[in-house]
Amino acid sequence: MGEDDPKDRGRPSMEYGGAELDRLGFVLVDLARRLQSEKSEQGTLDAIVGAAVDTIPGAGYAAISEIRGRRGIRTTATTDELPCRVDQVQYDTDQGPCLSSLYEETTVRASDLVSDPRWPRFVKGTTELGIRSMLSFQLYVTGDNLGALNLYARRAGAFTDESEQVGLLFAAHAAVAMSDARQITQLTQALGTRDTIGQAKGILMERHRLTGEQAFHLLVLSSQHTNTKLLDVARHLVESGELTASV
Repeated sequence: MGEDDPKDRGRPSMEYGGAELDRLGFVLVDLARRLQSEKSEQGTLDAIVGAAVDTIPGAGYAAISEIRGRRGIRTTATTDELPCRVDQVQYDTDQGPCLSSLYEETTVRASDLVSDPRWPRFVKGTTELGIRSMLSFQLYVTGDNLGALNLYARRAGAFTDESEQVGLLFAAHAAVAMSDARQITQLTQALGTRDTIGQAKGILMERHRLTGEQAFHLLVLSSQHTNTKLLDVARHLVESGELTASV
């Protein structure tokens, strides 16, 4: 990875001893508790990037980049506007540490972007932004969905082997928290969808003396006739008392 000797990657320094490992253990336990206490998916993402700066040596800024369902990459959480600007250069040039981490499923360290030959278009576009070092970890790969945790520093050589080791452990905890938060969001949305459709069915059943199956069929027909999502048809009926269109 750049100028780093591959033989030395991932090795702890001589100073990284038992006391530091004990401290890291307490930090990660506290991190898990903090992330579990978040009430929303976005809240979890925001907590992750904030904790990353506090936990991973050398990090001045942090951001999460995600690709969801092949709909393009975007920054979903950040500690500052600067990472967004750096990320946008990566997205525009289609190269950079974050993209390498996402697509190559690896940890990517850039010790000095000014002299790093791997991403010339990206480096050229970020020269004036003042970021000299980056460290990116892949968070997850689930089908067409990918996520990466990106760390940034204004100083060259800001990230060390300790940064990578701590970051890998941190990313593992963050990935679990993100998965849990996303499942809760999906479950909440599913329950909300079922509740809305149930209310719409109830309105039609009472109004037209229909069975539940007949009421649902009427909603489906309205959805097909108007090329409108079934949930939107149901929500419109619940809120306005009218079907999107007569069928």
